[in-house]
Amino acid sequence: MNFIASSATLLRHLQSISGVLSTSNTLPILDNFLFSIKGNELTVSATDLETTMITKLPVQTEEDGVVAIPAKLVLEVLKSLPDQPCTFKVNATFNIEVAYDNGKSKMVGFSGDEFPKLPKIENKSAIKISGDIIAKAINRTLFAAGNDELRPAMSGVYCQFDKNDIIFVATDAHKLVRYKRMDASASDSSEFILPKKALNMLKANLKGDEEITLEYNESNAVFTFSDLVLVCRLIDGKYPNYEAVIPKENPNVLTIDRLQLLNSIKRVSIFSNKTTHQIKLKLAGAELSLSAEDLDFSNEANERLTCNYDGSDLEIGFNSRFIVEMLNNLDSDEVKLSMSEPSRAGILTPVSGDNDKEDILMLVMPVMLNR
Repeated sequence: MNFIASSATLLRHLQSISGVLSTSNTLPILDNFLFSIKGNELTVSATDLETTMITKLPVQTEEDGVVAIPAKLVLEVLKSLPDQPCTFKVNATFNIEVAYDNGKSKMVGFSGDEFPKLPKIENKSAIKISGDIIAKAINRTLFAAGNDELRPAMSGVYCQFDKNDIIFVATDAHKLVRYKRMDASASDSSEFILPKKALNMLKANLKGDEEITLEYNESNAVFTFSDLVLVCRLIDGKYPNYEAVIPKENPNVLTIDRLQLLNSIKRVSIFSNKTTHQIKLKLAGAELSLSAEDLDFSNEANERLTCNYDGSDLEIGFNSRFIVEMLNNLDSDEVKLSMSEPSRAGILTPVSGDNDKEDILMLVMPVMLNR
């Protein structure tokens, strides 16, 4: 099996799928790319058994074939080459020679038959969706997903599709984000949980407003876009009833410039306790007082901001890191923080968005204030 490919083109395609490779594989074959040639098209696959990525590119060849090539070695070789044609020669015992302008390198590959087979997606549903919507949904929600191995369902992003809208939800029990799009819909109702790694790979490879075809069944999801295919195993488990934790009555409403609040919290939180990251918000009239202290080191900071506040006087504590993450993932000029009492969750929403087809709600649990 011989073929000729542009070093720069091949490198770009390999790098786009290399993020799937794990550094702690239990099977040696998973440290390889699967190269498969049919006609004049090279298909390259990488997998960690949970997530698989496939890319295709044209090559010059006169024969079909399959071989598993060590991923790290072929990436290092291609990275160090200027753009030029590279000739790959694979013999019957899977010894691989890569020839280029001023030399060649040799490595030992494996039989392509050892490489894990892709799962067959049966009884699948499909939806076509804009890459821009998927990218925004990932950016808005992924940071709020949990890392607790004992609660695997909360380590991914929950998707609810129906005929009216699509909803993405992420939570780690301390913060929650619900992102709804009214300009996308599915032909039938379905729900599933997408894993974090697959979403990060998707986010890294999306370019602009390309159309994505998403196919899914009870156990797997397949994203197809441009020259890439991403296949991931869905997280098994029941997602918590997120609607139940969103408080409905929030009479105390703070409206404030997003960047002003973000920068103020960043400054004040420098002086917060390094374990709790607690900041205190004190609201009275048209003034918001922000304060933080670290009693162990006698550090403290206070700032006052003018704001638009409608409600009774209130003191409430939050983990500053959660608030900063949320404000960083909103892009409206002003935000609204709706609260009921110091022991109940606060709801952060944009005052106005660029898109009236999206609805974003972020919830953050309070922390008990030191009295």
